[in-house]
Formats: sequence, C-alpha cells, structure tokens
Amino acid sequence: IEQSQAPDLIDLLARQAGVDVSRTGGPGSVSTLFLRGGNSNHVLVLIDGVRVNSVQQGLYDFGTLPLDRIERIEIVRGPRAALWGSDAIGGVIQIFTRDPGASSAQVRVGSFDRVESAAQFGTGGERGSFGIGGGVQDVGGYNASTPSSFGFDPDNDGFRNRHWSLAGRTTLGTQAISANLVSTVADVEFDRGLTESHSRSGGVTLGGQLAERWAHSLALGQANEDLLTKSSFGSRFESRRRSLDWLHDVSLAPGQALLFGVNRVEEDALSRGATSAVVYDRSRDTTGLFAAWRGEVEGHSWDLAARADDNSQFGRTTTAQAAWGWAFAEGWRARASWGQGFRAPNTNELYSPGFGGFFAGNPNLDPERSRSLEAGLGWQGDDATVELSAYRSRVTDLIAFAGPNFGATNINEARLDGVELDGRWAIGIIGLSGNLGWQRAENALTGAVLLRRAPRKASIGIDVPAKDWLRVGLDATAASRRQDFDGPLGGYARFDLRAEAALGSDWALRARVENLLDRRYTLASGFATPERSVTVELAWRPAR
Repeated sequence: IEQSQAPDLIDLLARQAGVDVSRTGGPGSVSTLFLRGGNSNHVLVLIDGVRVNSVQQGLYDFGTLPLDRIERIEIVRGPRAALWGSDAIGGVIQIFTRDPGASSAQVRVGSFDRVESAAQFGTGGERGSFGIGGGVQDVGGYNASTPSSFGFDPDNDGFRNRHWSLAGRTTLGTQAISANLVSTVADVEFDRGLTESHSRSGGVTLGGQLAERWAHSLALGQANEDLLTKSSFGSRFESRRRSLDWLHDVSLAPGQALLFGVNRVEEDALSRGATSAVVYDRSRDTTGLFAAWRGEVEGHSWDLAARADDNSQFGRTTTAQAAWGWAFAEGWRARASWGQGFRAPNTNELYSPGFGGFFAGNPNLDPERSRSLEAGLGWQGDDATVELSAYRSRVTDLIAFAGPNFGATNINEARLDGVELDGRWAIGIIGLSGNLGWQRAENALTGAVLLRRAPRKASIGIDVPAKDWLRVGLDATAASRRQDFDGPLGGYARFDLRAEAALGSDWALRARVENLLDRRYTLASGFATPERSVTVELAWRPAR
C-alpha cells in the first residue's frame, strides 16, 4: 500500500485483477467498484470484520476511508454467500486497520491545493496494546463535471475529511479481547451542492481456545452512516447496522477442520427529503447458520460449505459452495470451484422516490441470485508467481435501473464471463507486477452490455532500486471502450511515476506524478478526471 503511493483507496483497488471502478468527480466523490462484472453492490466490504455496506444503497463508498489507517486488504473473488450471506455475489473485500501498538505520522501536499496529515500513537507490551490515531484531508479540488453534465457549474469542487481511530487488544487467560473504532466526517462538494458524510464502524471481539482442538471467535459490530445532501434535490439518509458473529473452528483428522457458526444482522434505514419529511423508515433483520468442511490430503485440498439465511422481509434462502485444489507438481496447482450467491434488495431500490420521477425504487423487487463456476491454474517459483483464472457467472433477477424512466427492475438474467491473468516477477533487481483481464458482462436476454465494465483491462507496475536508499517505480493502467448511460466511454491508458527515498531507518520521502502524460480520460459520463498532478509525502514509521 505504501509503495503504491496511491492517492486514495479506490485508486489502489482499481489496479487489482477483476476490478473496474467509476468515479463521479474528484477526491471524496462517490466512487463505485465492480468486481468481475457484477454490480457495485455485489461486493461485501468489511472493516476489521464489520460489515460496512450501506443499508440504503448496498454499496460501500470508498472515497472517505484514508489509506493511512489501513494495514492490509484481502480480496476474495467469486461468490461467498455460503460463508458470508447476502451481498457476497461478486466477492468479498476485507480491510484491516493498522496495528494499535504501532506509531506513525505523515504529511502530504500536492496539486489541487492538497494538504493532508495523519498520525497514530501506540503502545504495547506482553499483555496487550493500545493506539489512537487521526488525521485531516483538505483538497481544493478541480471542476468535477464536464459541460455535458446536468447542473454544470464551472467551479472547483473540494473535499474535506476528518478521521480518527481507536483500537486496543489484551488477553484474559486463553482468551484475547480486541476492540476498534473508525470514524470519518467528510464534506464533498459537487456542482450546485454539498454532501456531508459521517460514517462510524467498530466492534468488540472475544476469541481463543475453548478446548484442545476447539477455537472460537465471538464478535459484536456496529456500522452507522449519515449522509446529508444539500442541493435542489436535498436529502438525508441515516442507516444503522448491528451484527453478531460467532464462529467455531474444530480440528478433525490431521489436515482437516470443521467450521460452523451463526450470524445475526439488524438493519435500520431512514430517508428524508429536502423538507425533512420522512420518505421511508424501514427495519429488517437476518439470521444465518453456516458450516464448512475443509481439508488437505496428499496434495489435494477441498472446501465444502452451506448456509441458511432467514430474512424478515424476504424469507429463507440456502446457499452452498464447493472448491477443490490439486498440487500436481512442484510449484504447480490446479483448482476448480462452484458457488451460489444472493442479495436482498436495499432500501433505495425498494422505496426511493427517485429524482423528478427518474431512478425510482420498486417495492415488488425480488432478491438477486447467482451461480458461478471457476477454474484456475497457478505456478509459484523462487522469483515469480502467476495465476490464471476463468469464471462463468449467471445472476438471475439482477436489479438494474433500466425500466421506464430508469426505475428499478429485475432483469431476467445477467451473463458474466471472464479470464484473468495475475502475476509478479523479479528480474534481477527489477520487480514487475501486473494483471490482464477479459470479460463479458451483459443482459442475457437482450445482449445489452452492463454499464461501465471494460471488456479488456490491464495494469502493470515496475519497481527499480536506483540506490540503496532510493526506489523508483512506474505504474500503467489501461482499459478498453465501455458503455455508459448516454453512450460509450473511450478507452484510455494512464501512467503514474513514483519515487521513494529512505531518510535513515525511520523516515521516508515519497513523490508521485499522476497521469504523467496529461491524457484526458473518462470513468463516468459527465464527470472529469484529474490532469497531471504531483504529490509529495514525508512519512515517519519507527522500527519496532
């Protein structure tokens, strides 16, 4: 994450295999992510194990979570409803915040009047650790829209974000207790309006050994989101989600384990119009039971899982998945998997009145359901790793805003097929990483392509240590022509140059030039992307 010098989370994720992104403006603006051709709300997003997808929109807004707070990101592609329940049709993205016992600080300045700073102070010992962190982001921005956009206003659209986090860990006998909280308060400007966003997520986890071969993890989580939009179509959204997850892991024969558990989610959603009148006020809950059998014997590995969910609004749903892997030669591994997914409609899709009669919800929607097949072949050597994946997914009752006046409706079936090639190589002192993707995402009934998904996409990064204390890198991202609401978006290629100099053991100076060739490109019709820009960062991270 640090080496990439990505300006924000959505830019970092855009470089990963199978990922398409769309941005409606500059820093902090609403950004959506499509994983393997699915909709933006087909990706379950977790922060330290807590679900953070919006109750109202079903997706997660990656624009306001700063990279300074993130330790690592795990991405699982393909349906995982048998373990995670609703929303995990396209995959799961789990974000882990930084170790509470670590200290760090950074200051960043750059183009578009960018000034950012963040710090975390932590302490730790044998009994546990504790940390508190925070930061500010201020970006004057650029004109987020183009003249073809509705309500075009030729001014700069800025972004201001205040964030803080709190985390701690300790042990009680054989049990470990951890707690964390992440909060962001952001002001995002757009043409003729402003959105005030306040999100909070956190949880408490108790886990450890219950017996010699039996471990458990009991987690309580909560995620809140408040969005106030000030414009001619003013609105306010307030959502709350409370969750309980109790997971058990029992060792069976050598190399085999049984996982089982229960998940409970309670959701509340409130929507108000420009006059503060209540548009809808809804609540629902879901209880899920799941089990999985995993094992590995003589080079063969397997994973079988099943889950039953009872939703207070849509009734009972069962899902299953199966996966098999075979290490058939040194460094080589083949795999195959099958899985099911489902997603209950979110409250906006069901009850939103839309905007001037357009993009309205539909209370008669059915849940989306999916089934997927995947095959893969991977090789890992001393200096290289390569993974080839091919997938085929079918989503029935796909929800799209494609009915009369772009109202919400269930499409008969969506067809999502694709191939991904992902790898890393070390050639002497030069490091290479990259991925290639080919996909077809379309309405199976009409053949119409799904919007903003590139049929072909590539990303590559080159890293070269110029000196013992200096590294330079070049990142390239390219996407082919793709369709949007009012016509096709042209293909593009973007190059970013970066450098990092070590200033002793604890300090680093980083610089990045984004859109090196100053090319114009579009991620969403009617919205601008940044021209060539420069960012410089000074970071302190003491060795532990």
